[in-house]
Amino acid sequence: MQRNEFLKRLGFSTLAPVLLACDSAGDEILNSDTTANDGTTGTCTTTHSETAGPYPTKNPSSLQMVDIRSDRTGVDMTVEITIQNKNTNCAPLQGAIVDIWHCDKDGNYSEYSSFSAVHFLRGRQVTDSSGKVGFKTIFPGWYNGRATHIHVHIYSSSGTSLLVTQIAFPEGSSSAVALVNAATAKGYTKGMSGYTYNSSDNVFSDGVSTELAFISGSVNDGYTLTHTIVVNG
Repeated sequence: MQRNEFLKRLGFSTLAPVLLACDSAGDEILNSDTTANDGTTGTCTTTHSETAGPYPTKNPSSLQMVDIRSDRTGVDMTVEITIQNKNTNCAPLQGAIVDIWHCDKDGNYSEYSSFSAVHFLRGRQVTDSSGKVGFKTIFPGWYNGRATHIHVHIYSSSGTSLLVTQIAFPEGSSSAVALVNAATAKGYTKGMSGYTYNSSDNVFSDGVSTELAFISGSVNDGYTLTHTIVVNG
């Protein structure tokens, strides 16, 4: 399935012209020097397993949706995830259940503490014939001790857990992480002072070779995160 068709099917047609390439003002497509796991490298390596963290979704089956923003504001972001099956030479895995969740721009998670009664920035989808799912969300903020990240839990079509992992973000002075966290007009007030980088993060410090996403776009127009996850399906 071509990317334009995939976005249109998910209801992202109004975002696609902005997010697929540099905009008319010449904003760069942003990435790091490390090769991102965007499905273009030709490798077939099982994605690293990670902890679900302290804030897993309590009832993910009730949150099957494309737009997971709820009332959360920030820099718009489209998340495109492709699931591949290591056991079939990394062919797309159709029918896999994919849950994602992440914090808001201030580092807060729904379903816990002061936000126990709400369910923002959590969602579930089932992969299509190309192994793809897509979500409309906002660029995550950060909190002490962790780099910017997204949690992912993948299940088989029958509900068997296949992999719990996390998505890491490229870093550097021109990265989306740096630019978004400088965007006070969008509500990101923490900046990068005290930020924990991937190399010092207690989850990612052992390497992000299979967990690093590819990100393109701009603060004003929004970003697209593209990532491929390989499971033993």
